[in-house]
Amino acid sequence: MSFITPVSCESYQALNSSADGPSPARGFNFWMTFLSGLLVEVLSALDLSAVSTTLPTIVSDLHGNDFIWAGSAYTIAATAVIPFIGHFASTFGRKPVLLAMILIFALGSALCGAAQSMPMFLAGRGEHLVFTLHTGLKPAHAAIQGFGGGGSMSAVQIINADMIPLPERGKFQGIAAVMWAVACSAGPIIGGGLARGGNWRWLFYINLPLCGISFTLSTAFLRVRNPTTTLAEKIKEMDLIGLTLVVGSTVSFLIGMTWGGVQFSWSSAQVLAPLTIGAVGIVLFFVIEALWIPRPTAPSFLYTSRTTLSGYLGTFFHGIVVIALIYYTPIYLQATQGASALTSGIDMLPIVALIPIAAMFTAVTVQVTKRYLPLNIIGWVLALVGFGVLSILTETSPRAAYVGLQTPAAIATGILWICTTFPVLAPLPYSNSAHALAFFSFTRQFAQSWGITIAGTILQNGLQRALPPAYVASLPEGASLAYAAIPTVAALDEPLRTEVRVAFARATQTVWRVMVAVAGAGLLSVVLMREVPMKKSLDERWGLRERDEGGRGGGEGGEKRVSYFDLATSPGAESPVGGSGVIQVKEDRVASLV
Repeated sequence: MSFITPVSCESYQALNSSADGPSPARGFNFWMTFLSGLLVEVLSALDLSAVSTTLPTIVSDLHGNDFIWAGSAYTIAATAVIPFIGHFASTFGRKPVLLAMILIFALGSALCGAAQSMPMFLAGRGEHLVFTLHTGLKPAHAAIQGFGGGGSMSAVQIINADMIPLPERGKFQGIAAVMWAVACSAGPIIGGGLARGGNWRWLFYINLPLCGISFTLSTAFLRVRNPTTTLAEKIKEMDLIGLTLVVGSTVSFLIGMTWGGVQFSWSSAQVLAPLTIGAVGIVLFFVIEALWIPRPTAPSFLYTSRTTLSGYLGTFFHGIVVIALIYYTPIYLQATQGASALTSGIDMLPIVALIPIAAMFTAVTVQVTKRYLPLNIIGWVLALVGFGVLSILTETSPRAAYVGLQTPAAIATGILWICTTFPVLAPLPYSNSAHALAFFSFTRQFAQSWGITIAGTILQNGLQRALPPAYVASLPEGASLAYAAIPTVAALDEPLRTEVRVAFARATQTVWRVMVAVAGAGLLSVVLMREVPMKKSLDERWGLRERDEGGRGGGEGGEKRVSYFDLATSPGAESPVGGSGVIQVKEDRVASLV
């Protein structure tokens, strides 16, 4: 006789820990699928590290003045699409979602490379989503590259979670970190060199062959089960109310953050209205997700597990500080120290090299020690120190200082890039991974949008106070002062040139001091974290098949090895993640949720 008994999260963890068996067999299909994901990582790293150093050149060449949008458009669009990815991956299957996102990213890259104006460039990056929502323009190129980039990264994380048990994910994240290191180290130099030669368009065209390779590998080797339910049943399973609310609210809030102090004053209706609507909508989203939606986008463990909550909080604060570091260090180097786009890329080598190296070291350390809490603490302490020392840099700092002092912040952000994933997933049943990782990616992208806009606003306000009024009046009206001023600094006469350099140095000091406060909040979030054992079991409903059905699998005699946590009674089986989050265990030790 079989019966169902509810158990606590702690009991589930003990049961799951005892269930850990040997690692799953990994064959050619696994490695080709993993390689496809690595190429997506490379695309993301190149876009993040190279575009930031070339933005002043791109905006100048395209005669634009929407400078902040050039950086924030991509992250806003990526943030908007990510909440859908967990639902799409569970409803339509992992493979079609990943392939679609890669194609969308390639299309956006092609549009950016071929752009003849700032509106076209911003459409390719993702800003047309904003124009569509607030001006009613036809969405001809709505949010293309941002949608594809955010969606493909989220899909890759979900697929990796399906293939790799959490304790072993460290070494695979280490491999990804090496690739990320190569791309990030080369990105600013490639971007700066292309910008210097007037060939910045190839920064986007280079994405196309990489997208092609990733698409081909995923098509050929990503063999996973797809749901067999009808389209109507798939749509019914989606949290359309929650998704619509969180996407609309997020975009509205980020619009207000981006416009404030640049295009409109902070007290204007154009800023206060989207900020208010967005903030109220985000709060309402979490309320209805917790109390009403049967299949919520926000994981139920967000409210019931303090460790998962601390992981999401750490991810949010890390997203703010890392994007501020990557995007606004080049501004200090180019405006205050007079570096070119190429030279600033070289001077940023401590950041772009040490972040992935620290991430790789962290991943391996967590796998060996089976502990993630100490490294989260170390990471935030180093972040406090790192941004603190950056805040002492001035316009007269020698090159050894402004290059060498990047080291603590770079190591800190590299550690935290990996470490915040473990507390998010460790307390959760494996079947929650898709939604948990999609929400993790959403949190990171949302935070990066905050980082760009908050740091940009601080810089803008600082420059408005410090720059000579006559000089400000000579710049394009309604533009970001930072990107408008950088191309002109080298040609200014003294003493105006020194006054501008001093103004940029003081403004970036303020940015780093605010990041110290954000890092302090990140350190406080660790107070909620507990060292929950990491499980090895996988969700076999979505696991990679090395052979076609009926062939020889991972086990002996042609049988695929399946843990007793397997729920794959049918390809279209209902997700075991329920709204209440109460774990139940059958007598035959097959776990399910109600």
